[in-house]
Amino acid sequence: MVTIPIIDLTAFTNGDTITRQNIIKQIYQACHKIGFMYLQNSGISKDLIKQVFNYSKSFFNLPLEVKQKQAWSDEFNNTGYVSLERERLDPNKPGDLKEAFNVNKRAAMEIDASILAFYDSCTELANTVLQAYALALELPEDFFITRHNQQNHTLRLLHYPSLQIPPKPGQVRAGEHSDYGSITLLFQDDVGGLEVQTASGNWIAAPAIPDTVVVNTGDLMQRWTNDMFCSTKHRVMIPSDNKVKQSRYSMAFFCHPNDDTEIACLESCQKEQSPIYPPILAGEYLLSRLQATYGNS
Repeated sequence: MVTIPIIDLTAFTNGDTITRQNIIKQIYQACHKIGFMYLQNSGISKDLIKQVFNYSKSFFNLPLEVKQKQAWSDEFNNTGYVSLERERLDPNKPGDLKEAFNVNKRAAMEIDASILAFYDSCTELANTVLQAYALALELPEDFFITRHNQQNHTLRLLHYPSLQIPPKPGQVRAGEHSDYGSITLLFQDDVGGLEVQTASGNWIAAPAIPDTVVVNTGDLMQRWTNDMFCSTKHRVMIPSDNKVKQSRYSMAFFCHPNDDTEIACLESCQKEQSPIYPPILAGEYLLSRLQATYGNS
């Protein structure tokens, strides 16, 4: 039975050499086998996370016409409000039963002090994770950090409304998909619904575990590592119990390399097989995936 491991980050940040090496191995195994992990002791304050969840709820409670004034306009900017069913993460299914608000660094500075503080805290946590990834792949420890230093990350506030009417056939809260960037940090409430696909094709639940952050590997990291780290398909399903009457809230922090970073197979990942993917610029890849996501809505 495949399970998503729980890893204590303080053992990496504050541990001695042997403890750190053990955590690096655990992170390598998590990325290699399932592409998902839970991180304990992330260093992000519970109060700050609560403040951002509260901000998110108050934003999504606004009338639709007010939210639409900040509507997402194009994939080049990739910021603003995305309305219900506007996105179709699985192109073969109806639009997703969710609404979202995308924030980049510039927008975070203009919105609210808690949003900016959270964006910065997530950036710091992402850099720690990227450092561990680099060490796990026998690279200089700042290899990934320097290639993410323009902070092209997107903070995405998400709301999955309670269901008042039955969904369309095949419709879910978020269709099956993989993430586009290098890594994603996910903060979720306790309503549940997140599912992760294992290597054998089975779907397993990834419920909220108190005081943890979910971390998963994205497509660009999979390309960089020649499939040694997997960008795993995941989805958000509609609850089959009374929780269907509850809204679900989550916050995803999508880490993306600098646009001009060439994503080419790492030398340490060519030992077992020659490069699978041709080199691509990080910015071009993101653009192509966003166009595919929104182009059919």
